[in-house]
Amino acid sequence: MSKIVIVGPAPPFRGGIADFNEAFANSLVNAGHDVEIISFTLQYPSILFPGKSQYKTSSKSNYKFKITPLINSISPFSWLKAANYIVKSNPDIVLFRFWMPFFGPSFGTIARRLNKNNIRVVGLIDNAIPHEKRIGDKRLTKYFFNYCDEFITLSSLVTKDIYKLKNDATVTTLFHPVYDVFGKKVRREDGLKFLELKEGKYLLFFGLIRDYKGLDLALEAMSHPEIKELNIKLIVAGEFYGNKKKYTDLIEELQLGNILLFPEFVPSEEVGNYFAVADAVLQPYLTATQSGITQVAYNFETPMILTDVGGLPEIVTHNSEGLICKVNSSAIAKSILHFYTKIDRVKMVESVSKRKLKLSWETFVDKIENSFLI
Repeated sequence: MSKIVIVGPAPPFRGGIADFNEAFANSLVNAGHDVEIISFTLQYPSILFPGKSQYKTSSKSNYKFKITPLINSISPFSWLKAANYIVKSNPDIVLFRFWMPFFGPSFGTIARRLNKNNIRVVGLIDNAIPHEKRIGDKRLTKYFFNYCDEFITLSSLVTKDIYKLKNDATVTTLFHPVYDVFGKKVRREDGLKFLELKEGKYLLFFGLIRDYKGLDLALEAMSHPEIKELNIKLIVAGEFYGNKKKYTDLIEELQLGNILLFPEFVPSEEVGNYFAVADAVLQPYLTATQSGITQVAYNFETPMILTDVGGLPEIVTHNSEGLICKVNSSAIAKSILHFYTKIDRVKMVESVSKRKLKLSWETFVDKIENSFLI
């Protein structure tokens, strides 16, 4: 048994990183390890947070692992407090979940203190170079990277990005496991009832809505006359992190009556209803490293239509678990029509189900153990 510390958000914080940490910690505990997540007292100052809330509307209180909120992202005193706490707990390894440069100063300061105490520091990196770039990003990220002994990535693209910032880095490239914190599959009829929808053809654009995820391309694709003739509808479910009006204006301009907006953050216990209704998940991303939405789709065994960007083609095989197309609205529209007129969805669901088994948390933890804990 190893003592493992994960540094990053945990419940009651919401979002993909916190969901990943919860599932990861559960799987490590199931494998026989002692796990603690060092989470935040303040993750983002409200002025920097684009959404309505950083917290889940509901969250269970009992976990197999310990959650200790210590880090205030803008308070250096809390960084030192967290570092000292971790040093006293004497872990075998500390895994930092790093996804944006904003956390470079806090994580870097904590990691530096751990280095001085000969505690092994591994960066589990979602993004080395952010989707939405800002001045100073590289400097903040490098500050943290300088104090990591090794790195884990979830796609080969992120591995390449790490080498651009730290050419002597030691990197292990793994994969993003399938999310299993949203429950089991929901029957389609139950999903339709929950969303108050009639039987029909539904695509799903799911998750926090940011410009790099290409919702505008999806909306343009949905204006294709043949898509309208087939009465294919697009469910857009998620909170807007940006200019919502940009998209509602486009819907009005294109006269799209086939767009169903659910513009709120979806609680974990309700996620399955949306995937139950969806024939396929649409991911028209402009840029990507890996996507947690892909792993949610795998969990609910839902095929995908996605663009050929970043690490997405590593996790979905064209004409097997989904369809991959170029990053433009015309190509997306053609893929949608191909899916509904040429694809045997039952066989595609079977392919998704088979691939899902290879992307399990058990496999992921086994690779972590073999690479870092033996």
